[in-house]
Amino acid sequence: MGDTVKDAHRAMWASGDYPSVASEIIPDMGAVLVRAAGVRPGQRVLDVAAGSGNAAIAAALEGADVVASDLTPELLRAGEKEAVRRGAELAWREADVEALPFGDGEFDAVLSCVGIMFAPHHRASADEVVRVCREGGTIGLANWTPEGFIGQMFGVMKPYAPPPPEGAQPPPLWGRPEHVQELFGDRVTDVRAERRTVRVDRFGKPEEFRDYFKTRYGPTIAVYRRIADDPEKVAALDTALVELARGQDVGTSGLVMEWEYLLLTARKR
Repeated sequence: MGDTVKDAHRAMWASGDYPSVASEIIPDMGAVLVRAAGVRPGQRVLDVAAGSGNAAIAAALEGADVVASDLTPELLRAGEKEAVRRGAELAWREADVEALPFGDGEFDAVLSCVGIMFAPHHRASADEVVRVCREGGTIGLANWTPEGFIGQMFGVMKPYAPPPPEGAQPPPLWGRPEHVQELFGDRVTDVRAERRTVRVDRFGKPEEFRDYFKTRYGPTIAVYRRIADDPEKVAALDTALVELARGQDVGTSGLVMEWEYLLLTARKR
């Protein structure tokens, strides 16, 4: 991933307020992943594309020796503050998941909670995750599925989004077990893949969801910035996001949605 692409990626995730999205919308996903990966005290654990540390902090609270790595320093700084607030001790390292600055087999477990999926070159990311995990170590991933709400949201935004970098693959592919299995191939064993959902009920109505993501979620902010000079496109995307949320509503009072993700664990052969 070239420097220009990296810079754009950093800027996208630094815009808005992703740490609040992680803590308010999916506060427990990191802990679910940590439990599924069987993280234990004393293990050396790496959280890649960690953002503000949803999984990393949860692993540290289990007593693991944790490194949280991410391309965006603003997210790491927010994570450090959250870790202090929650009494978790861990290391924070600016790093690109496609070229990790760690040794071969350095970690007992390598995790990512809806993070690795946004690195554009899936094969490079998968290769690095396998490389830094020790033989017999655990790989644990939680990623939004193409069919789930966030996958559908990216589909809604796609006509208005800039073209992806050359060679990039769509993020929600990481939510397909067969895609992840193909990336890792015979380098892993004991693969367990399960579709789960996270309940999102903090919005009173679809418009509140849309406005929240327009101001806080980097990918949505980037799309709206691109079409800011075209009121018709802005209005069309406004409507499409509201309709998407309304169509996913399973509640009887206020907006209640179930967002699907793939929880996958494997062992390095």
